[in-house]
Amino acid sequence: MDAELYQCEALTVEGFIQQLAVSYVSNGYFFYVVGSVPEGKDPRRVDAKLIDRYGVGVSKWSRARRKRAGSANLQYLRHGRLFVLLATHGEHEFFAEEGKAVRDVRRVPLKAFGYAVSYKAGHVHVRIEREELKRLTAYVLELAAHRKVETVSGELSRLRFEPYAPVRRQLLQVLRAVNRTRRAMGYELVPLEALRFRRRIVRPFEGAGG
Repeated sequence: MDAELYQCEALTVEGFIQQLAVSYVSNGYFFYVVGSVPEGKDPRRVDAKLIDRYGVGVSKWSRARRKRAGSANLQYLRHGRLFVLLATHGEHEFFAEEGKAVRDVRRVPLKAFGYAVSYKAGHVHVRIEREELKRLTAYVLELAAHRKVETVSGELSRLRFEPYAPVRRQLLQVLRAVNRTRRAMGYELVPLEALRFRRRIVRPFEGAGG
């Protein structure tokens, strides 16, 4: 595969997280470095430089040969100015070049765009990052104490987080907190239907099938 054909620019946050979790981390790309394209620099030039530097844009056949030889394979993904380089187990200059910046998603969740992606007990976990969840909960509870049920329901239904299983559990906890507040004040409770439980499958890259 020519590096110029390697697809790395996710169109949306949803596409970025989906590609990261479902296509990469779930397939053994556990080691990562998160970075940001500096202001004033062309993100696509940075893409090309990193893809070329680490030999990311290779065919699936080359990846298979690398794996058999005990070498690591890499993936690169960007949305906006935030990017992530991911690697599998094996030998690769990436580990020496990036040094202590390299993290293991099985030990340190990868945080991006308010999400935290981790890998535990053989499964990828996508949840709302802790501080982001605190902010979201505080905001919704403030609404719960002062607004009509329709307003609170509307806010919950429009939350930007895709309902991966851990996210669903977090949002159910938020809803329970909302209704505790409303019950104590004698307000109408927010129905379960206010939450979105079906995750949207998106096309991460322009012209791609996902």
